Amino acid sequence: MSMRRPTVLITGASTGLGLAIARRLMSRDTHRLILTARASSMARFAKEGIVETDRLWLRPMDVTVAEERQAVIEEIETQLGGLDVLINNAGYSVRAVVEDVDPDERIAQMDVNFLSPMQLICLALPGMRARRRGRIINISSVGGMMAMPTMSVYSASKFALEGACEALWYEVRPWGIHVTLVEPGFLNSDGFENVRWTAQSRDATADPAHPYHPHYQNMSAFVARIMKRVPAKPVHVARRVHWLLMHPAPPLRLPATLDAWLFVWLRRLLPRGIYHRLLYAMLPGIQAWGKPTKAQIAPTEEE
Repeated sequence: MSMRRPTVLITGASTGLGLAIARRLMSRDTHRLILTARASSMARFAKEGIVETDRLWLRPMDVTVAEERQAVIEEIETQLGGLDVLINNAGYSVRAVVEDVDPDERIAQMDVNFLSPMQLICLALPGMRARRRGRIINISSVGGMMAMPTMSVYSASKFALEGACEALWYEVRPWGIHVTLVEPGFLNSDGFENVRWTAQSRDATADPAHPYHPHYQNMSAFVARIMKRVPAKPVHVARRVHWLLMHPAPPLRLPATLDAWLFVWLRRLLPRGIYHRLLYAMLPGIQAWGKPTKAQIAPTEEE
């Protein structure tokens, strides 16, 4: 790796945290970058002033499409001498309680956030093992260490990613391959506006008589308020990712924001029962959850 620039593949690099990581590495003449996004999102690179150069490639890749994953990894192996760093960043989140997610929606969330990153890892590992070096950085979340109401399927996908990559840390260590889970908390960004809703969760949010209406109403407002006020931004997490690339022995887990560290220490210091009761008590508007709303108890015209 000292003889050439290490090659870094970043998925979901056209927006959000992926774009911030890409910009951070672009500002340093230390790595060769392959930035990927779905074909429908490739135009965003041009809008951001990002164009191809000898050390910066742009490639369309839907992480859920096996043929596209294979094509990008094969091109890197044959044209650039192999992949040194895989940054699994592509992902999205579904806003819904457990009852409001259909099976197909659960599978789609797991596919993007867990199954596809694992398949990319499997494609990258043979070359890394042969060269006896490599780094795999998976963008997880505080949602991968703790779950929030109305975000169950998202947390499930991140919990799965964390579990598999913890096992992977042990498995590939003998070949000098480093595995890290980056765990950001709330970020000051418009990311909360990109959360996907299911048909049921949209209906529940719009219907004051729905039993889960207070859950959505309070949690959505709480998340939006927090994400507009916290000091941490994608650029700050990008700096932590860059630090990982330069660290000779990166950790398995890296809480990337102050609130992420806070939750780590709460989990370590408090007995599990007290920890969950404390978080439950802190939920916004929790006194109204599960209680009949005015819309539910209002008499009908017939009555």
